[in-house]
Amino acid sequence: MKRLLLAMALAAALVACSDRDGPPSAAGPESGPADLAAGKALAERECKGCHGLDGKGAAPGIPHLAAQDARYLHASIQAYLEGRRVHAALRDMIGGMSESDVKNVVAYYSGLPAITPAAEAAAPRFLPYEHGKALAGDCARCHGADGNATAAGMPSLAGQQPHYLVVAVNEYLTGVRTTDPMHGLLRRLSKLDVESVALYFASQAPAARAAPPFGDAAAGEPLTAVCGGCHGSHGVSTDAATPNLAGQDAQYLVNAIQAYRKTRRHAGMEAYVSELGRQDIENIAAFYSVQQSRPAEKGETLVQDLIEKCDRCHGPGIANAAVATPKISGQDRDYLIMALRAYRDNRRESSTMHNMSLPYSDPVIESVASFYADQPAR
Repeated sequence: MKRLLLAMALAAALVACSDRDGPPSAAGPESGPADLAAGKALAERECKGCHGLDGKGAAPGIPHLAAQDARYLHASIQAYLEGRRVHAALRDMIGGMSESDVKNVVAYYSGLPAITPAAEAAAPRFLPYEHGKALAGDCARCHGADGNATAAGMPSLAGQQPHYLVVAVNEYLTGVRTTDPMHGLLRRLSKLDVESVALYFASQAPAARAAPPFGDAAAGEPLTAVCGGCHGSHGVSTDAATPNLAGQDAQYLVNAIQAYRKTRRHAGMEAYVSELGRQDIENIAAFYSVQQSRPAEKGETLVQDLIEKCDRCHGPGIANAAVATPKISGQDRDYLIMALRAYRDNRRESSTMHNMSLPYSDPVIESVASFYADQPAR
């Protein structure tokens, strides 16, 4: 989800495209040929318990090293040594290696045949948009089949920012917002479900609304000058965590603004709305309700679009002389998911990967990881 939770292109994928991941030393690996026999002996002694002597991860979540790019393996070892990646046992183990040891073991693993994913291991591809669409039927009674609500006071979900929708669901579940009996349905949903539903609704086209029976849209426009700083021009937000107001039901907007004066907590909102009179509130709601919004996401094509971006660095036949770029086709799925989440959440250091993966939710990450894990290794 381009901005869900997250939040943005996931391109340089799951294991590293970092402008800070350099080789183990400024000059790179020691010159001269590697000793493959010594590398194999070191792998036998230190590495095979997790990565196998054949370079295959011994359990889900452990990466395959066979046929991996040698420069990338060097860069990864350096990242662990410097604390830019965290794994206590691994850091202690490689801390005792000489530069020759590193060169030899890297040469050994990078020279092995690639691991071929077992055909029976391939799971059905998880498609977050389709998953969300299947679950969204329970929301149609109140919010409309496509998220365009028609009842007064009922918020529309169509085109809404996905991360905001996830946060709103959690606020209903925790009692931060006043709940309705229908919100009991939310308790059946997992985190993956909620994020998938949010992606589905974020991708729907918001319908145009007629002017409400109250308020003056023209009088409300100048009152929204402060609002635009967060909610965007004419109420169309560009931030995944900040809701769109354009095209929203006017009565719902009035109720929401008044809630910030009583029960809902947000320092900026509370300060601004405290100065508004009832007529001001109605005018603001009238203005936003007749503005045209747009989908916040393109959920139907998001994953495929993202894969195409990833392939610019990680696709078949790609070789980048400037950056140590990992091979990810045929890599362990759980490891790819874990790595992408770590980059997104800033638990693994790489400015490039963090910026690329920040906007994406777990369903999108899982779908992309599954795609690459099922591809033939190269």
